[in-house]
Amino acid sequence: MIGAGQAGLSAAGQLLRKRLRPNEDFVILDANDGPGGAWRHRWDALTFDAAHGIHDLPGMPLDPPDPAEPASRVVARYYGSYERELGLPIVRPVRVESVEHHTAPTENDGKAGHFTVTGADGRTWRARTVINATGTWDSPYIPYYPGIAEFNGRQLHTRGYSSAADFAGQRVLVVGGGTSALQFLLQLDQAGARTVWTTRRAPDWADRFFDSSWGVDVEASVSARTTMGLPPLSVVAATGLPVTEQYLAGLTSGVLISRGPLRRITPTGAVLDGPGPDGGAVPSQGHVADALLAPGGAAAGGLDRVPALTGRACTAVSTEDPLTTWETEVDTILWATGFRASMDHLSPLHVRERGGGVMMLPDGVSVVKRPGLFLVGYGASASTIGATRAGRRAAVQAAAASHPPQSGHL
Repeated sequence: MIGAGQAGLSAAGQLLRKRLRPNEDFVILDANDGPGGAWRHRWDALTFDAAHGIHDLPGMPLDPPDPAEPASRVVARYYGSYERELGLPIVRPVRVESVEHHTAPTENDGKAGHFTVTGADGRTWRARTVINATGTWDSPYIPYYPGIAEFNGRQLHTRGYSSAADFAGQRVLVVGGGTSALQFLLQLDQAGARTVWTTRRAPDWADRFFDSSWGVDVEASVSARTTMGLPPLSVVAATGLPVTEQYLAGLTSGVLISRGPLRRITPTGAVLDGPGPDGGAVPSQGHVADALLAPGGAAAGGLDRVPALTGRACTAVSTEDPLTTWETEVDTILWATGFRASMDHLSPLHVRERGGGVMMLPDGVSVVKRPGLFLVGYGASASTIGATRAGRRAAVQAAAASHPPQSGHL
């Protein structure tokens, strides 16, 4: 198994229940120095109460932590306890460089062939099956925009963010439509930064409660793409943005109002194509929040006029469309534009389709082009609840494909 995050640990627990023996029948290779998966790299300002929760690992509920404690510490401690309690055979740090498949039969592998997993340090492991649970943290995505290379200020991705205090007094353009962008905007505003939010389309505020049936619907929606070999959409594209009291306050103040899509970047700022800084009309970005959280519509009946961007230097751009485009000076661009699946090490297996996706079987974990390879934390299982369920399914499939257990399974 490759990866020791939520999906990998869930799969490992299921392998134990299937009576596979640690170190003899399976091992877990983890690139991190300690437990926690991608969570151990999250910024300290992301407290547990702001992290939208995590799903319990199988057989070990998470004791309610201090909601103000950084989520990175809570999860690292929780995952570490799970690893110790189950006696999981985790080898770390091991960064996997490549996974290859050999079809030539051997004495132990019979006609099935085997996988060879090679670490960056040159160590190798051989296995009949591979459960890949590497997630997305190591593959940050920054889209291309004209002028991106000429910007004179600082640019950083979510992966490099540490503290809002680093941006106090700065003008910060936050790019992206997901929950990370929302958290950054609120933290930056509180820390004294002046923010502008840009999204490709109007924010998708969800008008339903995020319950268990919602999670099932999201998984079904994402699975419909992966079974066709299409790349998974972003998480927010499948879920929408949850409306909370905290986000409602940001909507009302204007901090969580998208100022339109980014058109291009200049050496000192950015050109946006949207409602502009003057509070121009926006197709009701706040109506969902009002409907859900304002008793009787008490919050002025919706944000018919968007609060203006005060204190920013903004000018119309005459060279384009002066009626819609405008320019704002910024010191920093924060790319909250998400991640892609970390699967470069699987390149020798040639499992990607022409469009970049991986065609999956309806179980959501089995790869059509490479029997014996299982992906968890990919597509529908990118959330913690999805990762837990997918980990169990992958372990069941891997144990069955490897029966009777002889050589190691990863």
